[in-house]
Amino acid sequence: MTPVVWSIAGTDSGGGAGLAADQRAADAFGVHLCPVVACVTAQHSQAVTHVEPMPAALLEAQLHALAQDMPPAAIKTGLLGGAQAVRTVARWVDRLRERAPVALVVDPVLGASTGACFADDATVAAYRDELLPRATVVTPNAGEARRLLGDAACTPPAAGRALRALGARAACVTGGDAAQACGRVLDWLDTPHARGWLADARIDTPHTHGTGCTHATSVACALALGFVAADAAVLAKMATAHALRQGRAAGRGAGPVMASRGFALAAPVPMLGWGEATPFADAPRVAESRDLGLYAIVDGAERVRQVLAAGVRSVQLRIKPAPAAAALVAAARESLAACRAAGAEFFLNDHAALAREIGAGVHLGQEDLLALGDAGRAELAARGVPLGISTHSLWELARARSLAPRYVACGPVWPTLTKAMPWVAQGPDNLAWWCRAAAAPVVAIGGILDPAQARTAARWGAGGVCIVRGLGDDPGATVPAFAHALAAGRADARAAAPELPHPTLRGEP
Repeated sequence: MTPVVWSIAGTDSGGGAGLAADQRAADAFGVHLCPVVACVTAQHSQAVTHVEPMPAALLEAQLHALAQDMPPAAIKTGLLGGAQAVRTVARWVDRLRERAPVALVVDPVLGASTGACFADDATVAAYRDELLPRATVVTPNAGEARRLLGDAACTPPAAGRALRALGARAACVTGGDAAQACGRVLDWLDTPHARGWLADARIDTPHTHGTGCTHATSVACALALGFVAADAAVLAKMATAHALRQGRAAGRGAGPVMASRGFALAAPVPMLGWGEATPFADAPRVAESRDLGLYAIVDGAERVRQVLAAGVRSVQLRIKPAPAAAALVAAARESLAACRAAGAEFFLNDHAALAREIGAGVHLGQEDLLALGDAGRAELAARGVPLGISTHSLWELARARSLAPRYVACGPVWPTLTKAMPWVAQGPDNLAWWCRAAAAPVVAIGGILDPAQARTAARWGAGGVCIVRGLGDDPGATVPAFAHALAAGRADARAAAPELPHPTLRGEP
């Protein structure tokens, strides 16, 4: 059944922002929008000339009618028009949550880009006291965040912490209205799963009307589809950027942004930083685009020699648990020498310092990369260490992209018993989407046990296929069948990527 999203917001007689923009965003995500009118505005592309809040009884009647037949998976609030409307929405959120989970995205529309003020002090206080404690995600721009918090000097990272301290489960402080020296639009993301600067190229256009509405509604739509807040923010960033690129004139002022379907295939994912320091001062190095082919993951130097003899030319040494230091160094050096002699790429799993020391590539998980800190990640980049990164969700893919890796691993494509994971299997559909959105070679990993799966992964676009248990006891016997399947998959007609990936995490932690 198509998810239902309520947008409780204002009309825009010029068709640019408010419920008009919300409807376009919902259509782009393929969800059903119920437009609940909280305010009527008289406006055009240059100014807002009048704002009239809905009578309390009429707002209440709209919500009551919808609750009887079309309960929401998510609610987005926009222009509410006064403290009474804020309190009404808060009461309805509580009532609805007694029946079923409902995500709440609060876009605190406190003023118009043309300068009109939409919220008095009582309304701002009601947002703080009534809506923020109930919010799944709050999406102010930096100015709105400062007014909500009563702190004129509050930075976006500090605002994110403060908004969550007031009860919001996640915050995305948008930065599209702020000049950034790095030439990118930086949003500060603070969620249970990820914190950092979410960055994408600034789009040079005068047509920006409805940007904030589009972003907040996109977050709500993604939550309604089952994405966690961090992933919803990535999709919303992509939807908003696509809408900006399609903005058009409608009057003599700023024209509306135009959200539409297909936004998630139009450009790579944005980049997500790893800390509070403003990232992306320089463009990241360009990722190598050469495919990795059949990629063997093995647990010893002798096993490295076996897969090389079988014809594999991408190898990862992964020894769990790690042996004594001297044994690990010896195995890594021996494996690297064998790979160099065979003209194969070699990656050491987990041990970044040792990889730097011996001149090997390294494969790291997200927690390992986070633990390296800014200095450790910068050193990897400065030394040109080929880097493979595990990714399981959209926000992890966005983080990986910020480091311009040699490849990203998309997994688990199929359920795997190699390690316990909280992730839903990606499936070939998400793998195909990853290949479109990663801006780097993508290797499929997880549950690949037979050549037919390798052929499927190649047909859906994988630039490499990781084999672990599927190698069996004798790689000389198993590798040729996998290699043949990989070649056949590349010769097959390429399977189309879906417009949207499916969620890989269920609910917030």
